[in-house]
Amino acid sequence: MPKKFTTINVAFQCENCHFKVPKASSTCRNHCPKCLFSKHVDILPGDRAETCHGLLEPIGYEQSKRDRYNIVFKCKKCRKVSRNKSVLDDLIEADLLDVLISLGPA
Repeated sequence: MPKKFTTINVAFQCENCHFKVPKASSTCRNHCPKCLFSKHVDILPGDRAETCHGLLEPIGYEQSKRDRYNIVFKCKKCRKVSRNKSVLDDLIEADLLDVLISLGPA
């Protein structure tokens, strides 16, 4: 049975705004902290098995337990909707809260 989550914490360049995203300080990150865009590369988190590779556009947020936020994405290529945790407390490069809130609730 495959693992449900593979931790991958690497630096990358955002394909939307071209920001050079550093590795996260205490978790793994799959989206740009500046514009919140991501890339559709996983079927299960971290598996890199998705063949779509479209840009995941942030379309809203959901507030989760413990005052945390999940970013809601929609793939610009295949239109799949997915969610991922925001990284608001990263010591190196935290997500921009004002950008997240400006998306509005999903």
